[in-house]
Amino acid sequence: QSESILRSVFDSGSMLRGVVELLEDDILHISDNAASAKFLGATPEAMRNRRDSELGVPRDTRRKWLDAYRDSERTGHSVRFEFLYASPEGGRYLAATVAHVGKSPEGRSLFSYVVEDVTEHRALEEQLRQALKMEAVGRLAGGVAHDFNNQLGVITGYGEMMLRQLAEDDPQRPRVSQILRAARRAADLTRQLLAFSRRQVLQPKVLDLNAVVSDMDTMLRRLIGEDIELATRLESGLGRVMADAGQLEQVLMNLSVNARDAMPDGGKLTIETRNVDLQALDVANHPAGKAGRYVMLVVSDTGAGMDAATQSRIFEPFFTTKELGKGTGLGLSTVYGIVKQSDGYIWVYSELGVGSSFKVYLPRVDAAAALASDEKLERSAPHARGSETILLVEDEAGLREMVREILEDNGYALLLARDGAEALQIADSHAGPIELMITDVIMPGMTGSSVAEKIGPTRPEMKVLYMSGYSDEAVLRHGMLGHASAFLSKPFTLEALLEKVGDLLGPRR
Repeated sequence: QSESILRSVFDSGSMLRGVVELLEDDILHISDNAASAKFLGATPEAMRNRRDSELGVPRDTRRKWLDAYRDSERTGHSVRFEFLYASPEGGRYLAATVAHVGKSPEGRSLFSYVVEDVTEHRALEEQLRQALKMEAVGRLAGGVAHDFNNQLGVITGYGEMMLRQLAEDDPQRPRVSQILRAARRAADLTRQLLAFSRRQVLQPKVLDLNAVVSDMDTMLRRLIGEDIELATRLESGLGRVMADAGQLEQVLMNLSVNARDAMPDGGKLTIETRNVDLQALDVANHPAGKAGRYVMLVVSDTGAGMDAATQSRIFEPFFTTKELGKGTGLGLSTVYGIVKQSDGYIWVYSELGVGSSFKVYLPRVDAAAALASDEKLERSAPHARGSETILLVEDEAGLREMVREILEDNGYALLLARDGAEALQIADSHAGPIELMITDVIMPGMTGSSVAEKIGPTRPEMKVLYMSGYSDEAVLRHGMLGHASAFLSKPFTLEALLEKVGDLLGPRR
């Protein structure tokens, strides 16, 4: 009865168990459970008293087991190691082995082993490490972009002021224009970094993804060229998503450009939309995903495809497989950031020589799509010069001075603060009214929203204009930056600053 109980435990479960004897250059099987025999394509009876070499165990795998067993025999300690194994059916597994050394009544070295398939477990660990790495890189990218945007703001602001003062035929005018163009190109790069780091201020609304794809059809055909066939398969009755239309257009454009570059000799680009319900099993291998109702956007190509190593890095900023000078490595990282900031997920499937498929999952919402007529289609007329008092709170000295010059040149009276604490002192000591506070969102010691909250009760007439190279997620969650007219994205142009200030103070005037 005891033997029967032990045999039942030994044979139960999916783990591979057995007892083997260490020979000079091989391993002899004494007893193995059903799972172990099945893994080697045999039965427990057929494996008994047979060697690894007879059972078709690969030589390199056999060598690893022998070395580990000899170490255990020498030290008397249990051993643990992992090895890659190709099954007779052609599958590849990562197996973790624990072996314990013992002695037979005759004094022979026997080993009891337990082998567990950890392929999926290691894959999940690797995906988690990748997700953590992407998050760390995103934080770094967002911080760098924020600081760089401050410097670009100074360059752009003073450049535009100089351009205004130069006559049309001044020989310096083309040079200043080149400076401004370079600054704007640099600003585009920082915006891509901010998209990757998910620190942009988005303007989401309920959208019909099919309409977004259809509106871009003509532009995408011109973008990919005549040697690539573009096919769209848009599901009727597609659910709605909550997203920023401009950012979704950028996702489509970047994925299409990436597909085009993978098909230098032509091919086929397919864009599909579908309603999908992801179950727990669907997201089991994707730690970032969760079950739910989604709208799926699929961008597939018949290009060169990618190996596993490339796929694991494609969303990292500045990683590119293109030759020097042919790409910044920010296209797919921008896509990644936009999708994540929209509460979605992006997964890639690719095979060398076959092509790649990028699947974007955006949460489905039960609401009607916003109409184009809801949007503000006309720009505001130019505002008159102002005379109001503005409290400017900015820790970057160069940017603070540049904004001061622009606003004072247009008639406003400025009160300057280097940080939140100084802004509170000025607001408390200034005898006259303060109609507007312009403040950076992120500053040492105190955020712009905290400054506004503290000053607000004593100066209810004061409006607030936030400016930042990126938005603090905590501030966004509390709704402080929810209204587009109360936020100015760095780097901003002279006209954008004056227009935003005029919009906020215009009704009063």
